[in-house]
Amino acid sequence: MNFDNMRFTKNHEWVAFENGSDVVTVGITDFAAGELGDIVFVELPEIGTTVESMQAIGTIEAVKTVADLYSPVSGVVKEVNGSLEENPDVVNKSPFKDGWFLKIDLEDRAQLDDLMAKSDYDTLVGR
Repeated sequence: MNFDNMRFTKNHEWVAFENGSDVVTVGITDFAAGELGDIVFVELPEIGTTVESMQAIGTIEAVKTVADLYSPVSGVVKEVNGSLEENPDVVNKSPFKDGWFLKIDLEDRAQLDDLMAKSDYDTLVGR
């Protein structure tokens, strides 16, 4: 995973982006997945849904808790990771690769500047 093309929130979501593209991929960090424990269900918004930065857009149900999933950016949902319906535990096994949640067409690319770089996120979680 190229962490140079990722940004993080204080709520432990990540955003991966490619230069020149307004579509970003969203997931949760390995830290969050570890804190939640075994993830057993993920509820995500439908394709075409408009999401707002830092608003709840879904839920993550784990054996020991249920947590809200927040959108790190504003935009329109372009794709959801359908494999999570049958295998939500992939989030625990591969949070930065196969366990991604959705892809969002950014409303404004400048939003990425408001999120943390990996080094700042690592400091936040004490790494």
